[in-house]
Amino acid sequence: MAGTNRRTMDLTEGNIYKQILLFSAPIFLGNLFQNLYNSVDSLVVGNFVGKGALAAVNTCAPISNLLIGFFTGMSAGASVLFARNFGKRDYDRLKRSIHTTVMFALIVGVTMAVFGAVFSKFLLGIVGCPEDIFTQADAYLKIYIMGILFTSIYNVESGVMRAVGDSRSPFYALVTASCLNIVLDIILVRYAGLGVIGVAIATIVSQFVSVCMVLRNMMRLDERYRFSVSELKIEKDLLMEVIDLGLPAGIQSSLISISNLFVHRYINSFGSTATAGVGVAQRLDRFVSMPCQALGLAVTTFVSQNVGAGKRERIRSGMVTTFVMGMISIAVMGIPLMLNSNFFIGLFNRDAEVMRVGSQMIHIMVPFYFLMCLNQVMSGSLRGFGFSRQVMLLSLIGMIGIRQIFLYVSMHIDWNIRNVFYGFPVGWFFQALCVYGYYFWLKKNGRLEEAFVNASGKTEQRS
Repeated sequence: MAGTNRRTMDLTEGNIYKQILLFSAPIFLGNLFQNLYNSVDSLVVGNFVGKGALAAVNTCAPISNLLIGFFTGMSAGASVLFARNFGKRDYDRLKRSIHTTVMFALIVGVTMAVFGAVFSKFLLGIVGCPEDIFTQADAYLKIYIMGILFTSIYNVESGVMRAVGDSRSPFYALVTASCLNIVLDIILVRYAGLGVIGVAIATIVSQFVSVCMVLRNMMRLDERYRFSVSELKIEKDLLMEVIDLGLPAGIQSSLISISNLFVHRYINSFGSTATAGVGVAQRLDRFVSMPCQALGLAVTTFVSQNVGAGKRERIRSGMVTTFVMGMISIAVMGIPLMLNSNFFIGLFNRDAEVMRVGSQMIHIMVPFYFLMCLNQVMSGSLRGFGFSRQVMLLSLIGMIGIRQIFLYVSMHIDWNIRNVFYGFPVGWFFQALCVYGYYFWLKKNGRLEEAFVNASGKTEQRS
């Protein structure tokens, strides 16, 4: 008899609010711990080394996000295929898709790690890294970027586990990795005196541990779709399907990160102190935005499984429920951050200018988080229906095209860092306008129903 895994969750049955909450909570907590150990890197170097080291770590963030974003997007898109096959109970195809995707991630991960290490100076030049922190930033980036291989595999592993309803295994792995990273940060920076090199080493060791933990759980799944190293291979037809669903999301994340590289050129032009302040504000920003990101991933799996199972009415209810939960999370986390911005920024560095710049960014961005929430829910839902490429294009229009035009014009009129901060909500607004408008166009013209029937083989059951 086939084995079972009690951690997997069938999202096609049961109370929607409870299921989305239970499924998204481990994703959120996992992201929380991941951001926590990334923030600890900044906390440790900011307090034990100095604001120069803090700026060096922060200026590498958009570069690492560029490469990591590709795999995050790929895994989010590929998990649509996994979840759909799981919803259909097509376990043979699910198993072969998993092995194909992991093998593909392994190959691309190695390639990107080598590329990033070789061209680290070139990448730092793109973001306009200040000269006074360039040496530290290059040392940190060369080591940190070698861990991209582990990140790529972990993201695919997490996508697999979420697709079969298990969001807890990746969470437990991140908790363990976060705790290990914090301990290693303190040992390597505070006591061994390795500075930014120490936090880079701590990060990649922690990432390796998280990969091993999730891989172990994949090897314990139901034997009908259990992962086995000996079965790793690429099947061309399945790879094309994975690429069709996953590549648009990966490209979207990467291109937005590329856009952020040029945004950071503006930021870095104001000096290393401004770079440090913005970097801290972005660390804090991620804590508030994480619940919506987790809900976006959750709704993708929810929609995908229910498309596979042919449950259209349940999909509608799930989308509304997810958006309401996202708005509540923004109010609960965003308001305290705005009211106490100086306190939170001061935990990283007490320099007055660092605190002023960081606080200014937080007060400009947080009131517009509802747009970011809308984008996460709608984009995740459309990916669940299989519209990954369309979501990619619409998101790029808002977060790259419109935002870059806004920055170019506003910065030529007034060279002020506030314009950079306003660029984020401007991008969110136009992205929301495009994605939400596209959803209603699909609905009005029967394209959602067509996608639903093609994926599930069933017509909508109305009550």
